[in-house]
Amino acid sequence: MKLSEKIIELRKANRMTQEELAAICNVSRQSISKWESDITLPETDKLLILGDTFRVSMDILLKDELMLNKAKDVRSCDNNTIRKKKQELYEGILIKESIADDSIIDYLNIHKIELWNIGGQPKYWTALFFTSNKKDFPEQISKVMLSNPDKNDNWFVDFKAGNEKYIVFKDRIIKYQIGNQTEKEYARNECRKLGISNEQMNWSE
Repeated sequence: MKLSEKIIELRKANRMTQEELAAICNVSRQSISKWESDITLPETDKLLILGDTFRVSMDILLKDELMLNKAKDVRSCDNNTIRKKKQELYEGILIKESIADDSIIDYLNIHKIELWNIGGQPKYWTALFFTSNKKDFPEQISKVMLSNPDKNDNWFVDFKAGNEKYIVFKDRIIKYQIGNQTEKEYARNECRKLGISNEQMNWSE
């Protein structure tokens, strides 16, 4: 089911006109019409408004294979909820601009999206808060991380599975046991070799 079809169904289920939804999203009625006609896609901040308005997750909105009858209340999807998902192996934050192939997102359950203004190029980063039960997720995402070895410019994503922390670069997986300072310092030294500053290694555990 396409995003355009989901917007129509959700709007009608909530007895909203295009004008009313446009006012909530701070766009024109024509924009809503284009979304529903699959001519244009909502920008990230508008997707967040749609998810909050209709109380569905980004997963439900963005993944065509997921139907609305599987919708989740995003207001319950905080960090504590993510931690309770025992069946999901990995949890972390992925910067969408750090990957070369968006198809990796098919492996994610997205619980929240944030726009981060970092003032560089690009000006905004799109942060995807995710969990994943794909067993070989570290290997899969390592294939699509952006990298420019000539400039020592390497993107990475960090996430954890239980007590194991992963820092994944293009074709390189570094990991350590949370609480093991020797392993952690080794991992940090390996990251430094790839051009990562100490400030960038203040990842959560």
